[in-house]
Amino acid sequence: MKTRDAIGLALSTLRVQKLKSAFTLLGVTIGVMFLIAVVSIVEGMGRYVEEDFAARLIGTNTLTLRRFSNFGPGGNRNFDRRLAARRPLVRMTDVDAVRAGLPSTMRSSVSSESFKYGSAVGVRPRQVQAIATDANYFAIKKFVIDKGRAFTDQEVRAGTPVLVIGVEVAEHFFPGLNPEGREIRVSGVPFVVIGVIEKQGSVFGFSLDRMAIAPYTSPMGRIIRPQRDVSSLIIQVPTQADLPEATELARTALRSLRGLKAGEPDNFGLVTQDAAFGFIKQLKGRLVLFGTALPAISLIVGAMVIMNIMLVAVSERTREIGVRKALGAKRSDILSQFLVEATTLSVIGAAIGIGLGIGLAEIISALTPLPAAVAPWSIGAALLTGAGVGIAAGMYPASRASKLDPIAALRQE
Repeated sequence: MKTRDAIGLALSTLRVQKLKSAFTLLGVTIGVMFLIAVVSIVEGMGRYVEEDFAARLIGTNTLTLRRFSNFGPGGNRNFDRRLAARRPLVRMTDVDAVRAGLPSTMRSSVSSESFKYGSAVGVRPRQVQAIATDANYFAIKKFVIDKGRAFTDQEVRAGTPVLVIGVEVAEHFFPGLNPEGREIRVSGVPFVVIGVIEKQGSVFGFSLDRMAIAPYTSPMGRIIRPQRDVSSLIIQVPTQADLPEATELARTALRSLRGLKAGEPDNFGLVTQDAAFGFIKQLKGRLVLFGTALPAISLIVGAMVIMNIMLVAVSERTREIGVRKALGAKRSDILSQFLVEATTLSVIGAAIGIGLGIGLAEIISALTPLPAAVAPWSIGAALLTGAGVGIAAGMYPASRASKLDPIAALRQE
């Protein structure tokens, strides 16, 4: 029997025995559905982190100078807190030394941030994401000012207590009003609002519109960093290929300033965007691993169901097998017939599961903060998985059918 005929026979079986076929496909369909849904959500999270999250929270093509370089849950496993406590703080002298060694094509911005309580007359206090920085910060983060303006280099040099706020902060403290020229107190210190940033949305449920940004030379710098140090210096380069050069320039300048000898380890952290999100990539891999455990169980159950159904089919079609063998069908013909039937059933179940999985991912994306993006490779992998399950499940029944004695099969009623 040709492969095309075997597939046609499998499809006719689906039409004639709808209920049995539905149960046959159920295990594979459920397994593939969850597989596609999990991979789509994890893929969506990965793209969101790399393309959107990174651009908004870190900035594209950036290098960050920090006191420490550990990122992510648990940070660096080799992180020694006692040695780290002796690391010097990042001061403006460090920042100036690094900036002096950078070419004009590279942009930089100091940044310190913390959550502080803001207040305004007649409105209950609310926690805001207080940020002390300079004028370059808005360009690096690609913030667009919706109302008013950003503060200038002159205001940074003068330490003017001005504030650029997020949409959420504006709506909370000044509902229905233009916030420009109005006062917000951060930790009890008054600041004048001069601008509102265009709505940023949220990342995994965390709002990016609760920002209150002021010059680091203003009282905001002292509120966030009482020791007058800075949390980080962000360096933005024109392209990703320029990051190694920027890293080396910053390292050389800071090691020279701090008098570190050859062979001595850095007493500061230089973190690229890729390093900062290394833990996200690890998390992504773990989510895929754990997220495919349940679909794997469903696929095993589906394979067992297909095997049982095919064994029943072999039993029901014993006489048919005997007739085909008597007419000259080879063992390989019988074997391929039942293998193709099992594989066809499994692939159909996988195709249905792919559609349901994409739909489930879209529903989760619409109802929760989790993004979803269907990876083309996952569709191919699901179809191959379905075919593999069908071949594995149909091998034993097909082998049993091909070994039937034609004379005994013909006697079967």
